[in-house]
Amino acid sequence: MKDLSIIIPAYNEAKRIEPTLRKFDNYLAKTAYNYEIIVADDGSTDHTVDLIKKLELEIPSLQLVQCETNKGKGQAVRIGMLAAEGKIRLFSDADGATPIEELPKILAPIENNETKIAIGSRYLEESEIAKSQPFYRRAGSRIANRFVQRLLLPGIVDPNCGFKAFEGKTAKLIFSQCTVNQWSFDLEVLGLARKNNIDISQIPVKWIHDEASKGKLRHLPQEIKNLYTIRKRLELNI
Repeated sequence: MKDLSIIIPAYNEAKRIEPTLRKFDNYLAKTAYNYEIIVADDGSTDHTVDLIKKLELEIPSLQLVQCETNKGKGQAVRIGMLAAEGKIRLFSDADGATPIEELPKILAPIENNETKIAIGSRYLEESEIAKSQPFYRRAGSRIANRFVQRLLLPGIVDPNCGFKAFEGKTAKLIFSQCTVNQWSFDLEVLGLARKNNIDISQIPVKWIHDEASKGKLRHLPQEIKNLYTIRKRLELNI
């Protein structure tokens, strides 16, 4: 068993994932953790898989797990989490928008047995936005968050930040029940945690917007539909 698993979902990330992987491995190699970095490929059609297989020869901690077909980020994170061996398992976006240097903040409350789930947040008072999203993206995110807090996750101010850590057994419990493959998989994950009376700690983190981010406003209607589906399935009393 590893101390720590880092799961990075990937779909057609050949152009930007290598610097993230090298940065993560260089950082973790200087720590005392026995760690693994798992790239969970979501049916990429570019050279992502070939690149990761090449990098596996250079980075001993790196391993690739593959989804048969492209279904969405939720599928990739789920496959990676369930394949991981870490006592703590964290997923991070391929663009490294939350720098790996923020890792100690996320791990501390789990290591200190204060919580089972710790999630990065861009919207807390101590959060640091080094590069902001365009206004229309910020507006769309705020609108979506209002729906989420009202209908599913009251008190969770940033459910979609791609930097979330889970105690290993909790990760197995939660992700084995997940069904949502699209961007709103985060909502299902946190909703399941609430359903199982698992505390969620929100941690302020540094965040740097990547212009190549794959989240689009056109996804918003589908994600709102998913929100209602998740609420109905979980039958949460808000």
